[in-house]
Amino acid sequence: MKNKTGESLVQRIFSASESQDFENLALDVFHFQYQNCTVYQKFCDALDLDVNAVQALNNIPFLPVELFKKHQVVSFNGDPEIVFSSSGTTGSIRSTHYVYDLKLYKKSFLKSFRLFYGDPSDYCILALLPAYLEREGSSLVYMADQLIKASGHPLGGFHLNDLGVLNEKLKMLMDVDQKILLIGVSFALLDLAEQYPMPLKNTIVMETGGMKGRRREMIRHELHQQLCDAFGQTVIHSEYGMTELLSQAYSKGDGLFTAPPWMRVLIRESNDPLAFVNDGCTGGVNIVDLANIYSCSFIATQDLGKINPDGSFEVLGRFDNSDVRGCNLMIG
Repeated sequence: MKNKTGESLVQRIFSASESQDFENLALDVFHFQYQNCTVYQKFCDALDLDVNAVQALNNIPFLPVELFKKHQVVSFNGDPEIVFSSSGTTGSIRSTHYVYDLKLYKKSFLKSFRLFYGDPSDYCILALLPAYLEREGSSLVYMADQLIKASGHPLGGFHLNDLGVLNEKLKMLMDVDQKILLIGVSFALLDLAEQYPMPLKNTIVMETGGMKGRRREMIRHELHQQLCDAFGQTVIHSEYGMTELLSQAYSKGDGLFTAPPWMRVLIRESNDPLAFVNDGCTGGVNIVDLANIYSCSFIATQDLGKINPDGSFEVLGRFDNSDVRGCNLMIG
């Protein structure tokens, strides 16, 4: 049974617009999750945190995303409606996200999509997500499936390895000037680009990242340039999300991501996870996802990034064993 406090917070999540509204709601969510999420409470207690002293967003501890691999990070009692799991190499431990209310996830990604791209019914949505379709429990597949259904276009749908069929479908849609959203994992989009290069009109090409061991890793600029050259595009769009979250940010080009109003990115010091850097400096990406009310809304990711003066953010790489030092870190 849902906590009544949680239900009242849910009603506020998608209406917080002003910065102060967001911060006040984030503080309320923090106190709710401290009381209801055992994993998060133990993490905060291990930091010797004075909960009553948390009076600002920057005072809230961010839970390391790695804890989703070995713990049930939940702020509810009872059974989840669905369990999402991350992709991973054979034998690796995958993150799991126990989702109590699928309606909340659906509301989050539909509102976000409409905010950035308009109504799904304006598009024929084609999803090229073989690495995700080949396993169960992908939150990205669930989102894409719901967007395809919301689109309602008869030619919309998923494609696994049938690139020739996808190529013919793209031609048919372009012949009737149908707006197209082609969303795909990076390696699959590169496969399509190599086997069936052609100028795509009225088309948004959106990559979700990930070579999944199928191809060599490459920097974003190189990936986008190859896709632009093959498909006659000036920009490649991107989606930024993860199994442990219920919200996504989008980039309409150059890897500059914008988050919906109920999601915010902060950049932490690379060598001091409790401190934050100034805009323009590189550090670890911390995400506030208020829609993630029944799990944990404050996640410290393994991504490196920076926030730009206009409020957009960039994802520049991932932490490894190298010595990273805030603004001194240079990534190609």
